[in-house]
Amino acid sequence: MTTENHIHNALYLPFNRSQWAELRESVPLTLDEPELANLRGINEKLSLTEVTDIYLPLSRLLNLIVGAKQKRGLVLNEFLGRKPPKRPYIISIAGSVAVGKSTTARILQALLSQWPEHPSVDLVTTDGFLYPLAELKRRGLLQRKGFPESYDMKMLVEFISNVKAGNEHVKSPLYSHITYDRITDSYQAIEQPDILIIEGLNVLQSGQDSAVGIQQPFVSDFVDFSIYVDAEEQLLKQWYIDRFLQFRGGAFSDENSYFHHYANLADKDAKTIAANIWDSINGPNLKLNIEPTRDRAHLILQKGDDHLMSQVLLRK
Repeated sequence: MTTENHIHNALYLPFNRSQWAELRESVPLTLDEPELANLRGINEKLSLTEVTDIYLPLSRLLNLIVGAKQKRGLVLNEFLGRKPPKRPYIISIAGSVAVGKSTTARILQALLSQWPEHPSVDLVTTDGFLYPLAELKRRGLLQRKGFPESYDMKMLVEFISNVKAGNEHVKSPLYSHITYDRITDSYQAIEQPDILIIEGLNVLQSGQDSAVGIQQPFVSDFVDFSIYVDAEEQLLKQWYIDRFLQFRGGAFSDENSYFHHYANLADKDAKTIAANIWDSINGPNLKLNIEPTRDRAHLILQKGDDHLMSQVLLRK
């Protein structure tokens, strides 16, 4: 048995697909095929079966956890004789580029918002907190975009701190995958939701990742429940290449796209460039910064071929 399996066995309860699917109980499927189509990520073969087997049990678990916390808060505030502040339950979703974090986040948002106990569920991605392109260039970080140092962590931590405090009208910056840059004239307003889902590469990072002696807050300090979407690196690299090929006829074909110069590449050239980008940027970031945070998650969703979940690991 590998060291990694020893760690998983010590920290997590493992479930195969059928074991996990049984935990759905009687939770109804509230999404139909057209709604599901809107939630799919690029190149993901997500089916209603995947939603039923994997995401409905997860939404049931999260509903029970959120409900328990809400009840605990009511008891405490009744004891203290004060009106409870409206503070959201915060869920983070981490994982590699191309693993399907965004799809997982959107499905959970749709399912969790169907529960009457917490109808208001907002979703924020950390892409908007990347430094603007001009700043990345000034700092010499363009080839390290997605690495922890490419994010305005002060801005991100301030945002999530204000949301967690129950502040009204907290602004989240938006990001354009066309211009590959932060949008300057628009933002997302977060208005005291019941649940906030925050999705990004590095949302599981903590003080353990800092130099010795540096004390600063991290996104993970404000998170109530964390999820890591996992897959073997060879699958992730292939999914990234597949997505890059699809983008040629989609986002890259837009004349305003930062990657417009890739739009007319032949398949062979596109595969070579995508593989090089993975090997020089996304792969190293995965190994150095993202994967080491996996075993901090409360729940790990492990994917196999075709983006299908093969195992769910729930922290004991």
